Order: sequence, then C-alpha cells, then structure tokens
Amino acid sequence: MAKHLTAAKRAKNDEFYTQYHDIEKEISAYLDFDPQVFQGKTILLPCDDPEWSNFTKYFAQNFERFGLKKLISTSYAVESKTYKAGYAPTFFETEAPQFDHSKTKTHGKIFTLTRDTYGDGKIDVEDLEWEYLNGDGDFRSKELMALRDEADMIITNPPFSLFRRFLGWIVESQKEFLIIGNMNAITYKEVFPLIKDNKIWLGATGNGTDMVFAVPPGTSIDEKDRQKAARLGYKGDYTRLGNSCWYTNLDHGRRHQPLQLMTMEDNIRFNNKLKSKPAYLKYDNYDAIEVPFTDAIPSDYTGVMGVPISFLDKYNPDQFEILGATESEGKGFSNGLWVESSGVAQALVNGQRVYKRLFIQHPGT
Repeated sequence: MAKHLTAAKRAKNDEFYTQYHDIEKEISAYLDFDPQVFQGKTILLPCDDPEWSNFTKYFAQNFERFGLKKLISTSYAVESKTYKAGYAPTFFETEAPQFDHSKTKTHGKIFTLTRDTYGDGKIDVEDLEWEYLNGDGDFRSKELMALRDEADMIITNPPFSLFRRFLGWIVESQKEFLIIGNMNAITYKEVFPLIKDNKIWLGATGNGTDMVFAVPPGTSIDEKDRQKAARLGYKGDYTRLGNSCWYTNLDHGRRHQPLQLMTMEDNIRFNNKLKSKPAYLKYDNYDAIEVPFTDAIPSDYTGVMGVPISFLDKYNPDQFEILGATESEGKGFSNGLWVESSGVAQALVNGQRVYKRLFIQHPGT
C-alpha cells in the first residue's frame, strides 16, 4: 500500500474507486450498532462523481431505508487534476439539458437527492438532480466548505495524496465522518493525537486486509496486484491495496469487542508466534516492554507495552488505554516514555530496531 500511495502522491493519480460491496459491508456495521445512525441526516459525499463512483449509488439506493434527509455529492473538475488520462464526458452528462461543453472539464458537478423527481413513488438513484458547481469542486473552496457546513455527516474515499489535509478539513468542521485511508496514516502527526484522545478510530471492516479499487483505463497497475484483484473476482482495470482501512468517529460494535488474552506465562508456553520473536523484553530506549503481536498482549502485565500499529484493528477503549507512540512517528508522541539520551527515536530491543510501535496499558493500572 505504501508503495502505491507514494506513487499516487508523485503522479497525483488519486482515481481509486471503492467497490460497492466494500461500502455496503462497512455501512452495515454502523446500522447493526445503531439502526437510526443515518435517520434525518444530510450526508455529503465530496470527491465522489456517481457516474464513476459507488458511494452516491449506494446511499441513493438506500435513501428511504436509511431515512436520509438529503444526499449531496460533488465531483472534481478534470482540468484541475494532474492526472487527466482518458477523459470523456459520459452519456449521462452530454444528454442532460444542462450540459455545457465549456464547463465539462473546468467545473465540478453537484448531485443532490431529496425527493421523488422521477414520479415512481420512491426516492432512489433515478431521482438524482445535478448541475455544475461554480468552481472546480476542490474541497478547500468556499463553495465546498459551505456544503460541508450544511452536512451532518461526510463519507468518501478522499484523494490519497491529500489525506492529511482532507482529514483536517473534516475535523475542523466537527462533523461525523467515515473515510478511507492508509493504515500507516495512524502515525501521522495530524492523525495520531486524535486517535490517542479517542476522537477518531478505525472503522469496522477492511483494516489490514485487501480492498479492491477500480482505476481509470490505462493506469499503471502492479501485475501482482492486478492478479490479486482478479482472484477476488475483479478483472480488468482494478488494483488491490492491502493496507487500506476506514477512519471514523461513528461508533460500531466491533470497537467494543474485548480481545481474549492469556497471561504472560501462558503466552510464553503456548503462543507459537513468540518462538520466533523476542517478547516481553524491555526496550533499550523506552520505558516499556516489547509485544510483537497483538494476540500476544498479556492479560496480567500492569506496565506499559509497545505493540504494532495493527493493534488498532482490535482496539477496545474499555480494555486498553493508548499512552503514546514511538518518537520516530512524531516529536513528543511517546508521552515521556522515551529515553532521549539514547539518541534513537525508533524502539530498540537489544540494539535491534523494531517497526512503528504504539504504547498501551490496561486501564487503571
């Protein structure tokens, strides 16, 4: 995933389209936890052109079932993108009476859904109304900020290269949200403090697993990822990103499922993973012990533990307290656990560096 996101940042190819199944699977978890979660809400889907993307299609088809008040989605003008390969206006746009040849490349579009315009007695995707935005649809524009402020909830797959800015744009608005990003974004300086303070968390599905995305025709795709997408049933212009996850401030039941833990002694005796990894050794440069796997967290240790960032996939705020992260992820992130005189920000075990670590503790210990 990191390789793909680096390439996307360099080429500004942010055209990765989420699959309908992945959206449906994720949203179902919030409905299971709270069937009224979308009731009476205005949902904004920025960065989402329903001619290509599935977010608008999904919420439009479920408009009445969810009890939505209003659905708004916006697209970004092709001329404002660095990556413009293969653009042509769709039949949907060119056949509409409001089609404007002078605006099709330079203006974004806004799609809204509030009522039965088709006259078939139901509100669904057929009732979407659209027009050109005044500008190009950049989420940082005043036009999009006004739509953000109107909305109750923001849901989308934002541009990978602008993830930090986009999350800041949402957090500033104090709205409910659900977005897709890279698992490594957990340790961004703009993200980790929010996770530590329990203001945002990971979503219910897709964390650390394969997610498949459609890409524009002609996009360079790693052949291994193309083949993996094909094995998952997606053949053609698709790629898989194995480190994708959802970020949200919406509650879901998976977040409250406790991890089943063994004592430190039982882990040493029965956890086969620990036979090949050093475990429970104190770091050379942090006041904590190394726990190399989430399923090796001991139930009876009362001190501070360093765990992989993938721990957040199983994080239950009732079961654990997040204290910090290694200083290599951000200055001051360790919350005083770092031995600064070591001069090494990455965690060390017997002189050997270990990958990014979060520091956790059982609450009340």
